[in-house]
Amino acid sequence: MNSASNSVAAAVRDSEVKPVLKIRGLKVAYGGIKAVKGIDIEVNQGELVTLIGANGAGKTTTLKAITGTLPSGKVDGEIHYLGNPLKNVAPFRLIHDGLTMVPEGRGVFTRMSIHENLMMGAFIRDGNTGIEADIEKWYTIFPRLKERSAQLAGTLSGGEQQMLAMARALMSHPQLLLLDEPSMGLSPIMVEKIFEVIRNVSEQGITILLVEQNAKLALQAAHRGYVMDSGLITLHGDAKALLNDPKVQAAYLGE
Repeated sequence: MNSASNSVAAAVRDSEVKPVLKIRGLKVAYGGIKAVKGIDIEVNQGELVTLIGANGAGKTTTLKAITGTLPSGKVDGEIHYLGNPLKNVAPFRLIHDGLTMVPEGRGVFTRMSIHENLMMGAFIRDGNTGIEADIEKWYTIFPRLKERSAQLAGTLSGGEQQMLAMARALMSHPQLLLLDEPSMGLSPIMVEKIFEVIRNVSEQGITILLVEQNAKLALQAAHRGYVMDSGLITLHGDAKALLNDPKVQAAYLGE
């Protein structure tokens, strides 16, 4: 093969989409209850992928299996992050490796200000280089937070706390951001705003796995989607195709 052919082959390899997260045959059981029954999920670099399904389908259990935060339960199968297995990796190490999760319920530091919460999101970073610049960057994405930067996080509305939890996670420079039910408990207007922000964050090139019950907004925002039902992946593919799928419309969109 000549040098020109070698260059073309190298360019093709470099252009191939790289999986950030690859799950194969994941099973999670609590005693005799099988919460996740052998699922495959893949999230490629730069993608916004959503995992939708009804309450109790196994979505949050899947995220907890990825992050190693299940309080109990037997986990089988393979989970690879950036090509490396996550088995036996301590959860606190994941953020150092660029894997960050915004949990259901937000979990902000209520007695700290917005600014202090954002500083906590950058605690793994060496020194203060670029931290204030990043805070200003995310303030442009989350302008409500900038207006209230000195306000205690515990005094914010649910939607504002969700924005803060997302911005705090982004301060760690994640290579993969996991979002667990970001719209839960929010007003319809705030849900629309949260999804606007999620789309904006995705446009920054950040890879996202979004777990969400609001199937319509999740699929409208995502590149690809997986439908989970009773611990199994029942459908997957292009998000727009899923949005127009009669089965998805009947089960999750009320159409």
